[in-house]
Amino acid sequence: MLSSLFHRLFPHSPPPEESDEHPGTLASCPASSGAQARPSTLQQEASLTSSIENIEGSIICREAILNRQQKIIGYQFLLQKAAYAHIHINNRRVLHLYAEVLLQALVQTNIFPLLGQRSIFIEIPDSFLAHPCLAQLPAANTFLILKPVQDSNSPSQDELLANTRALRKLGYRIGIPYPLALPAYFHLLPEIDLVSAQASKVNIDKGEKLFDFIFNKAPQISILVNGLSSIEDFNYFHKIGATLFQGSFITHRESWQRAELSPNLTHLAMLLKKLRWDAETREIVSVLKQDALITLRLLRYINSAANGLPEHVTSIEHAVTLLGRAPLRRWLMLLLCGSSRSQPRAAAVLEAALTRARFMELISISRSEPEREAIFLTGLLSLIDVILQQPIEHALQALSIDDDIRDAILHGQGIYAATLALARACESMNMNRIVSAAKVCNIHPEQASACYMDALSWTLTLQQEISD
Repeated sequence: MLSSLFHRLFPHSPPPEESDEHPGTLASCPASSGAQARPSTLQQEASLTSSIENIEGSIICREAILNRQQKIIGYQFLLQKAAYAHIHINNRRVLHLYAEVLLQALVQTNIFPLLGQRSIFIEIPDSFLAHPCLAQLPAANTFLILKPVQDSNSPSQDELLANTRALRKLGYRIGIPYPLALPAYFHLLPEIDLVSAQASKVNIDKGEKLFDFIFNKAPQISILVNGLSSIEDFNYFHKIGATLFQGSFITHRESWQRAELSPNLTHLAMLLKKLRWDAETREIVSVLKQDALITLRLLRYINSAANGLPEHVTSIEHAVTLLGRAPLRRWLMLLLCGSSRSQPRAAAVLEAALTRARFMELISISRSEPEREAIFLTGLLSLIDVILQQPIEHALQALSIDDDIRDAILHGQGIYAATLALARACESMNMNRIVSAAKVCNIHPEQASACYMDALSWTLTLQQEISD
């Protein structure tokens, strides 16, 4: 996806040359006068050319952002971080190119209509605030986080302030890096909406006073903390006043104690066991009748407009027969995973599990339908311990799942292990892991990235249908 997009944006274009003019857009950078370049300039241009070529191999990544109630309020999108490692010069034009390619790729995904009240967070060079392609982003859903570039083309304080005010007037929200670590944007504090701080760069002993200082200067500001790896990290920054949270803590495993499943989950687990052992329909119906809520949900589901049935179904046995064993099993798994929505992080973890499951299903399109169903369940159940807050072995044992699914989740072995490894690699945003795992699955990393964005769109659509 990014490869074809890159060539459409810049067909057969030579590497851009250095300019002293402020780069409002990539196309505005003028060619040099033809004078012979100095060796240092030639080295810079060679590095710049290499950087541009590496953009073509980049992929889109996203990370969820949670609020103080641990509910997802948006996503940060970026080109794979490893690509930036190739930029030996902190070159403004290359960073402009990265921003433009990312924005155009996001437009192509058509994900914006599915966001609802959620926001997108994008890091851009400070001089990119004047770029016309920003108009393609949904203003009310967009946070633009400024990235400083130390060169002679940096916008003046007055210019930066004017661009910030103009965009905020249109509905965009502007963020800056942690001003105490990077004071260059300190003058913008009263005019912006967000401060983005890396957890590792916040002094633990002085964090609360520093956050209070920011809030005193700009009471309207939200503070986003990145790189949270554990619930303890989340709790600390929550306590000192942070408002938005990002990091692997969302799916962090804890030392949960084994506990008995609730009656509702017990019935779901019993139904799943019946289906696995291919029990008679009457036995499945008998278990369904023991839980009125599950029965009502099943009848509502089978009679939904999406199924397009010619007549209303009122019989439980008829509903089970119409739905079929494999779809019923998937539906019960989804019901089980959605049963803990009231717990902190539950909705965020469920979304991660659903996206992972759908992604694994999409990259397995060449496999048989039963295999794709098992692969979907592998992805869904790979986070079941975090969803139910139960030890993973206990949770899987209660569900009586297939051995192939169990081997992939618990041991990283078997016929579904490689697909699960690729899903986890995409979530880690580690380019080396992604390339290695994609090779094992015989899929190009860019194709995996496109499937992951499709999976996120599918999950957002599913959640809209559920809420309706």
